[in-house]
Amino acid sequence: MRPAPPTPRPAAASTPLTWLYVPGDRPEVVAKALGCTADVVVVDLEDAVAPDRKEHALRATAELLADPRPGRSPVHVRVNALDGPLAETEIRTLAALPGLAGLRLPKVQSPADVQRAADWATTAAGPVARHLPHDAEGAVRPAGHALAGRLAPPPTATGAGTATLAPAAAAPTSALPATPALYALLESALGIEHAFAIATAHPALRGIALGEADLCGELGVRDDAGLAWPRGRTVVAARAAGLAPPPQSVYPDVHDLEGLARSCAEGRALGFLGRAAVHPRQLPVIEAAYLPSAEEIAAARETVRAATAEGGGALALPDGRFVDAAVVAGARRVLELAERRH
Repeated sequence: MRPAPPTPRPAAASTPLTWLYVPGDRPEVVAKALGCTADVVVVDLEDAVAPDRKEHALRATAELLADPRPGRSPVHVRVNALDGPLAETEIRTLAALPGLAGLRLPKVQSPADVQRAADWATTAAGPVARHLPHDAEGAVRPAGHALAGRLAPPPTATGAGTATLAPAAAAPTSALPATPALYALLESALGIEHAFAIATAHPALRGIALGEADLCGELGVRDDAGLAWPRGRTVVAARAAGLAPPPQSVYPDVHDLEGLARSCAEGRALGFLGRAAVHPRQLPVIEAAYLPSAEEIAAARETVRAATAEGGGALALPDGRFVDAAVVAGARRVLELAERRH
C-alpha cells in the first residue's frame, strides 16, 4: 500500500525570503538588524560568537526576547551545537520567552537531535500561564513571563550572589510551554543522509536548511558542482515532509552582489526559496532574485483564471501549456510572492 503523503505544516503568515544573521554578543548590531528589511533576524549564539563571549551573548539575547515585540521582524536564535555543553542551557533559557519566534538547531545529524531539542524547549525554565499565537510564524507561542528567575543567583560563601544563566527550577504548574518553532540545519554528510527523517522528526519542526560551509569542509568540496546532490536532497526532503522550500545557505562574499544574484538565480531554479544573509546589503539582491518577474506573474494569473473558469481538472491553455492541479498550485504560490511587490 502506498503511504499517504504528509500533511503540509502550517504556513507562516508571509513567506520569508531573507534571513539575516547577526552576532548575539553585539546588541547594537542586533538593534540595527531589527530596524532593517530582513524578513527574519537570526541572533547567532554559535559561529559568530567567541567562546569567552558565549555567556554574554545568551544574557543579551534573553534580555532582548523578554520583550514580546523586540523588533519589526520575527527573531530566531541559532543555538550552539546540540551535542556540546551550551545548547541545553540556551534552549531552556530562551524557549518560553515571548519575543522568540524560532530556534535554529545547528549540525543536526539525526531525528534524535531534533527530539532532544524539543524536549529541552518544552521543559523551559519558568511557568507558563497561557498561550498566544505568534502572527508572524503561524505557531502557537506561550505568553511571556519575566526574565527574573531565569538568571538565578547561586549562593556564595558570603551569601551574596551574581547572576548566572543556569535555568532556575520551574515552579510546579500544569501548563507546559508550547514547543517553539524549530529549524534544523544540515551541515554534515550524516545529516544529509537523514534529511527526510530529520524533516519529519517532530511536529514543531517548521523547516530544514543546508549549512554549506561545514559540509564543504567535511566532503572536501571545492565548487558548487559538488553540492548539487546535497542541495537537491535538502529541497526534496523538505517538500516530501510537507515543509516550506528551504532557504539557500549564506553567500560569504558580502561585496560580490553580482555573484550573489547569479547564485540566487541558480538556487531558485533548484527549488530553494529565499536565502540567509550576513550583511544588510545582501537583502535587496536576495529579495529581487526570488520575487517573480512580470512575465511570471502574468502567466500565473492566466493559469489561475483559466483553472477557475473551468472549475478544476486538467486543461490546455491557448498557448499550448498543459495545466493540472499541481501547476495551478504553483501559480498560486507565484501570486502570493508577487504580493510582496506592492
